[in-house]
Order: sequence, then C-alpha cells, then structure tokens
Amino acid sequence: MPIKIPDNLPAFKTLTEEGVALIGAEDARRQDIRPIKIAILNLMPEKIPTETQLARVLGSTPLQVDLTLLQTSSYTPKNTSAEHMKTFYRSWQDVRDEKFDGLVITGAPVETLPFEDVLYWPELATIMDWSTSNVFSSFNICWGAQAALYHFHGVPKYDLAGKAFGAIWHKNLSPSHPLMRGFNDAFKVPVSRHTENRREDIEKVAGLEVLSEADSSGLCLLSELAKHRFYMFNHLEYDVGTLKKEYDRDVAAEKPIEVPEDYYPNDDPSLPPVNSWRSHGHLLYGNWVNYVYQNTPYDLNLIGS
Repeated sequence: MPIKIPDNLPAFKTLTEEGVALIGAEDARRQDIRPIKIAILNLMPEKIPTETQLARVLGSTPLQVDLTLLQTSSYTPKNTSAEHMKTFYRSWQDVRDEKFDGLVITGAPVETLPFEDVLYWPELATIMDWSTSNVFSSFNICWGAQAALYHFHGVPKYDLAGKAFGAIWHKNLSPSHPLMRGFNDAFKVPVSRHTENRREDIEKVAGLEVLSEADSSGLCLLSELAKHRFYMFNHLEYDVGTLKKEYDRDVAAEKPIEVPEDYYPNDDPSLPPVNSWRSHGHLLYGNWVNYVYQNTPYDLNLIGS
C-alpha cells in the first residue's frame, strides 16, 4: 500500500514524479485495511524538504501509511510560510488525545545549545512523555535522538572539535535486529553533526543496543526495543544534494568547513555528488514501518495500555 498525504502538499508532486506510491484520501477510505498512523514532529527550519524526504522513505513499503505533520505551539518557524503551516500542520495540542502507531521526531539546528536553553524544550519534553502512552514506537533523528536520550536517560551530548560531515561508511553490528534486516555488513550514511553521543554513556543504560557505528564519526543507530524507541544520529533519508547545499552555504559564508568525507567523486566539490545510500534509506524506514505494523495493536485505543 502507498503513503497517504494531502494532494496539494508540495511533496506530492515531487514524489509522484519519482514514482513513489501515493494514495489520495478518497481512495484510502475505500481500502479495507487499517492504515499505520505515523506523526512527524518536524523541528527543521525548512519544513518542505524534510517532509518530502521522510514521506519518500516511509512510503517505501506495501503498507498504507497515514501521515500527520506536527509542529510545536511554543515556537513559530521563520523559514516556512504561515500558509503552509496552517494548511498542512497540526499542533501537538490538537492531537494530544489521539493515538499513533509511530512518531518521528526530526533534528533541529540547535544542537550546540544546552537542551534546557532551547525555546521549545518544555513542550518537547511534554511531547516525549506523551509519546510513552499515546505512541507505540518512536523514531528519533539527529538532535531529536540526542534530545530523547537526554530526556529519558540523562545521556549527555558532546561538542565535536570539527563537524562530522560526509557520506561515511558504517558497520552493521546487529544483522538480525528488526531494523537491520537486509543491511550490508558495511554501508554509507550521510552524516552532518557538530555534536556526538558516546558509547561509554550508552553502555551505562540498560536496554540500549548499538546497531551501527563508524570509526570516524562514532554512533549512528541505537535501539531500545523494550520501549519500541529508536535513535538515529545521522540521515539515511537525505537527498543526494543535501550535504552539497550545506557545504556550499558554509563556503559562501566563509565558515570553516571541510569537504564532506567520501561524498564527491575523488573528493572534488566541482563534481556532482552520487547517492550511495538510497537503498539503505528505504530499507531502514521500511524495516521500521514493518516492525510497527507487526507489533502495534490493531485497536489504536490499546496503545499505551
């Protein structure tokens, strides 16, 4: 089954042109199946690219996915139009009485700030607590993963001396885990971080398992299977040009930035980058959607009970 998103969401046209399976609301209602309800709390400043990237990979399974886009009430985005937000987004306050099979919390450009200094931290903490009773499984990305680890387990983050940046080779440490099925022993992942979490802190927390890491950039993907929570510090959902856009932006601003590792052919920024992670991006999110489908209660009201 395809993913159900509004026909007029900007991602709809892009994904249709790419051949991603999409379904309109009317067609979805005619199918005799309960869709998987997934909410995305989008904390990125430019909402539309993130919506498109996540809808693309969440729609890569045979299951019908009903997507809800969420925003915090305590912060108004400055880089996405108010009309777009009003048309396609709901506040968490609007859905707090609903249940969801899955929740994705994205990254945010606040990673060098202490968590408590982020303007919407109190609301985000409340949403994460709400997820324990109203969401079956959560998938936390980049700063969202760091925030969830800190909130639930007090795991600190650390500033890096230089940005971890590139399409970096990672190791598959748990091939039989539901999220890693079908993964190669080694695979490339887009990385773009100024901070990190450390293995020694993770190993102090019972129930956390490291699924993937890299020699050069450290931890990548963690599982907390008993709580159905997953923590992804990097970006298998990225488009081929996302790291290039970040690199070009920093070069234009004369910020200190290294050429992203193993991203451009021959590490030459004048050459177009090659997407070397697309299949694993679809595989990871497809594995998560399938995990949710196999384990979530059919009756949404039983989630959290």
